[in-house]
Amino acid sequence: MTTLELVLNMLAEATTTEISKEKNPETFEDNRVIAKQGGTIAGNTRKAIEDKTGKRVVTKKNAKQLGRTEEKRKLK
Repeated sequence: MTTLELVLNMLAEATTTEISKEKNPETFEDNRVIAKQGGTIAGNTRKAIEDKTGKRVVTKKNAKQLGRTEEKRKLK
């Protein structure tokens, strides 16, 4: 995961937690709806970042591959 992927994941989780605290869901369906809302907020944020930067936020690279990219940048 890139830093942005990690931050967006944390945003989705934190947002879902805050909505859940306020709404006090009682059923699985209530929780599912709240989780969807948290994910939607993070998804909208991702799209806004991609629109502004012109680059995709989500990558297929794993941590090891991302580390190699950073090492190559340092060598240049």
